Amino acid sequence: MKEEVLRMDRIACMEQGVMELNHFCLDIDAGEIVGLIPINDTGLPTLLRLLRQNLPIHYGYVYYRGKLVNHWQESDLSYNRIAVIESRSGLADDLTVADNVFVLRQGFKKHIIRRKVLNRQLEPFLRETGVDLSADTCARDLSIFPRFVTELVKAVVAGCRLIVLMEPGSVISDARLDTLQQILRHYANEGFSFLYVSRHYEEARQICTRAAIMVNGQIAKVVDTADTPPEMLQCFGVEAYTQMVRRQERGHPTSEATPALALAGIRYGCIKGLDLVVTAGECVVLQDLNNHILNDLITLLSSRQKPASGILTVGGHPLTWSRRREIAVIQQQPTQTMLFPELSYMDNLCFTLDHRMPAIWRRAAPRTSIQRELGPSLGPQVFDCPVEELSPKEKYDLVYTRVLLQRPRVAICVQPFMRADVEQRMQIWQLMERLLGKGISVVILAVNLADSLALADRLVRVRDGCVQAVYTREDFASLPASAPWHNFWVGNDKREAAEFPKS
Repeated sequence: MKEEVLRMDRIACMEQGVMELNHFCLDIDAGEIVGLIPINDTGLPTLLRLLRQNLPIHYGYVYYRGKLVNHWQESDLSYNRIAVIESRSGLADDLTVADNVFVLRQGFKKHIIRRKVLNRQLEPFLRETGVDLSADTCARDLSIFPRFVTELVKAVVAGCRLIVLMEPGSVISDARLDTLQQILRHYANEGFSFLYVSRHYEEARQICTRAAIMVNGQIAKVVDTADTPPEMLQCFGVEAYTQMVRRQERGHPTSEATPALALAGIRYGCIKGLDLVVTAGECVVLQDLNNHILNDLITLLSSRQKPASGILTVGGHPLTWSRRREIAVIQQQPTQTMLFPELSYMDNLCFTLDHRMPAIWRRAAPRTSIQRELGPSLGPQVFDCPVEELSPKEKYDLVYTRVLLQRPRVAICVQPFMRADVEQRMQIWQLMERLLGKGISVVILAVNLADSLALADRLVRVRDGCVQAVYTREDFASLPASAPWHNFWVGNDKREAAEFPKS
């Protein structure tokens, strides 16, 4: 007999006059792993807040473990024993794994902390995950995957029968994702339930028995993942995006006269002899299968440090501080990390332009000319608007247009599609196409492939700091079936086979 863990019945919730959740219905049984595929972000933050705390709602009923905990007539603001694990770690860095799991747990009342006792109590939980993790390790020293597992164990020890996983595929590599899924299945067999939030159905269907498609704060459809292939979900507001991907059947025009970027035998930190050549106008996805080298690689490409050994050239010349503007690094979630609220829109836009126009800060004429030229595409109203009041679309336009004005040889995009909904992914795709159209090479640094593969001319997979495999567009069909848009590449191979049969 099924045991219900969560039921949200006809939830309606407004925030600041906007309907965030509208007739939202979702149910999860004990031991079930249910996927949630948000086509856009409308209602998703509100849903997470409602799961954690019984906040006021305009209509509907919320049941947790068979008990009515929230309804439209009365909300007591109490907290539910539901854990939400996000890409941003919730651990206390200066405490050990055992301290994070036990001492910070709600209801812990010991005045004297006996570390040996806590470590001994934690060992069985760590052992059943199959992950090499010590209870004595300081949380600050944990890499991303052990941190994720620690938070998962913390939720289990705290008795959270429902655990929400927010886009684990955006921060956990493919190999580690398989391990995580084994851990989830183990805990599901013990009666724990999971809500697995992912932007990609291909990822969710590997582990979830059902998947709910969320559009504009509503559950548009719940599908059985075993019987529903990815192509059957293209009717939920993603048709235009699918067409963009399908138009990208051929690669981008490139020039091999002089490599835009070349790394030969690079060693630095976790990078162990990395070789990579990127031609002008080429889009290369570099997938870090261990999620170890991204920070080290960004440090080198930003000219903040020199490699311990090896040669790093841009445009055929060694990369130096004076040549740092030849490489532009677009950080992950750049609208939060690359804009300066204290500066005006125009100052943000021209921030990396002074190497091309030395008088940009002394004279108003160059800035007036830029505003006149870019006003029709950016919108004339944005130049007088404070940066923090811009819409997400306007912020993305600002960041990528700044890079276009900089005119680098190479743009390094760090997980560009992370936490982006369908509309934002389409915009980011178009902005990167503009960079490629200007002959600027694009290197996408990724842990999980997400949407990056559909834009790529080549995929370079790195493991333990060196290149493991290189795939051209013709080889993409040989990637695992869990790769996003895999059905598209397999379909391309079938079409080519039909058009050009072997003699």
